[in-house]
Amino acid sequence: VKQVNESALEDSLVESMTHEGEEMSRAPVVTVMGHVDHGKTSLLDYIRRTKVASGESGGITQHIGAYHVETDQGMVSFLDTPGHEAFTAMRARGAQVTDIAIIVIAADDDVMPQTKEAISHAQAAGVPIVFAINKVDKPTANPDKIKEQLANMNLLVEDWGGKIQSHDISAKTGIGVEELLEKVLLEAEILELKANPDKRANGTVVEAFLDKGRGYVSTVLVEGGTLKIGDYVLAGTNSGKVKAMQDERGKEIKEAGPSTPVSILGLDGAPQAGDKFNVMEDEREAKDIANKRTQLQREQSVRTQKHITLDEIGRRIALGDFKELNIILKGDVDGSVEALTDSFGKLSTEEIVVNIIHKGVGAITESDVLLASASDAIIIGFNVRPAGNARQVADKEEIDIRTYSIIYDAINDLKDAMEGMLSPVMKEEVTGNAEIRETFKISKIGTIAGCMVTSGKIYRNSGVRLIRDGVVVYTGELASLKRFKDDVKEVSKGYDCGMQIKNYNDIKEGDIIEAYQEVAVKKKLK
Repeated sequence: VKQVNESALEDSLVESMTHEGEEMSRAPVVTVMGHVDHGKTSLLDYIRRTKVASGESGGITQHIGAYHVETDQGMVSFLDTPGHEAFTAMRARGAQVTDIAIIVIAADDDVMPQTKEAISHAQAAGVPIVFAINKVDKPTANPDKIKEQLANMNLLVEDWGGKIQSHDISAKTGIGVEELLEKVLLEAEILELKANPDKRANGTVVEAFLDKGRGYVSTVLVEGGTLKIGDYVLAGTNSGKVKAMQDERGKEIKEAGPSTPVSILGLDGAPQAGDKFNVMEDEREAKDIANKRTQLQREQSVRTQKHITLDEIGRRIALGDFKELNIILKGDVDGSVEALTDSFGKLSTEEIVVNIIHKGVGAITESDVLLASASDAIIIGFNVRPAGNARQVADKEEIDIRTYSIIYDAINDLKDAMEGMLSPVMKEEVTGNAEIRETFKISKIGTIAGCMVTSGKIYRNSGVRLIRDGVVVYTGELASLKRFKDDVKEVSKGYDCGMQIKNYNDIKEGDIIEAYQEVAVKKKLK
C-alpha cells in the first residue's frame, strides 16, 4: 500500500515556480462579510457608486462578487460574500483569499449567528477584522449595543479601549464610509503586503459559471505574478488557454497583476470555486496534470460510493418504509451549487435520505433528464433553465423540473416535498356519541339499540365503541343504521335512530355508543 499525497503534484508545481524577482507592494484584498440584509452589498454599492443589490433576486446576494476600486489612497480589491446561512463554504473561502475582513453589522439589529460565523472564519484564517456598524442613520440605531455585544464576545473595539478598528457608517447616505476605507488602508499598511508581479501568475478561483454565448467563465483573483492573455492556465481538474480577460465591469483587459480580480475565458470546464490556479509553461503540462487530478478524483469517488449493505437493508426494514429522494442539481455558478448541496444534505432525516446523484454548472440538458428518469430523480435548477430539447424530453418522461432563483425557496419547497413523502400518521377522531334508550331483541337478527344521538354525528361507515359506566366493553363496527324503517348514511345530534352492532348483542339501556373515524395526519420533519 502506497500513501498517495493528493497535493504532491501541486507541491512540486509550486516549488518549480518560485521565481527570483523583486517583491512589490500590492493592493489589499478586502472581503465584506456579515449577516443577510445588514447592508454588505449596499456598502460596496456606495464605494463603487453602482447598483449591485438591485440585480440580485429577492435582494439577497447569492454569488461572490469581486470588484476592484480606485480610492484616493490607492487601489483596493473587494470580495462580497453572501450572508445567507446556506453559504458557509463561500464565506470561509472569502476569508481564506483575503487580507482584511470588513464585518458589517446593522446598528438596529443584533450580532447574528452568521455574523459570529463570519468573525470566526476571519479569525481562523488569521485575518485582521474591521467592523463597519451600518445603518446609523436609522432612528432605531444603537451602535453602542452592538459594541457591547462584541465586547461580550471578547472583541473590544478601539472606542472601548480595544485593538479592533470599527466605524459607524451609513451605506445609504455615505456617512463614515471614507473614514472606514482609511482604517482599512491603515490595516493594509501595517500588513506590508507584497507580491512579485514578474513571475507566472497564480491565485484562486472565486467563482465559475457557464455563459451561453462565451462558454465557461471563471472569476479568479490573481495573488502573485501577472496573468496575461494567451497563458496556459491549470485550475483544479480543468485547464485551458486564456482567450480573453475582463474586469468586473466587462471591460477587456490585456493583463492582470497581483490582487486583481478578473474573469477569464478559455478553460475547458467550470473549476470548483476555491481551487488554486497556476499558469503553466505549455499546454501539454497543464493538460497532463488536469487529467491526473481528474483520475484521482474519479478513483476517490468510486471508493467512497456507498453500496447497500445488509446492515443498511436491516435498518431500512426496521424503519418500515424507507424513502429516498434523488436530486439532480444544476446551478448558474459553482458556489450556489455547493451551497444548495450542503443545505439539501442537512435536510436528510432517518426516514428520508436526500441523495444528490449529480450536480453541475450550466443549463439543464437532455442527459440530465435521462439520468433523472433512470434514477427516479427530480431536477432542481437554480437560476438556470432547461436547454434545447430537455423540456420536451422531461414532459415525455414525466420528470419534475423545478427552477428557483432564491435559495430559501428551494430549501423550503424540498422540505415540504419531504414532509409529503413521510407516511402519514393515522389518528382517531371521535365523530359523535349516542345514548341507548331502549333495546329490541329481534329473532334471527339480534339486538337492536334504540338510540338518541347526544353529540356530533353517527356515520354508517364509522367504527364504534360500546361504553358502559365509562369503560369500553366492545370495539367494532355497525351492521346497520336506520331512522324508522329507512337505512341512512348518517344521523345528526338530537335525532333518534336504530343501530345494530356487528356480531355483538350484549347491549343494555344507558350504554353510550361512541363513533370514531381514522384520519391521516401529515407528518412534520423533525
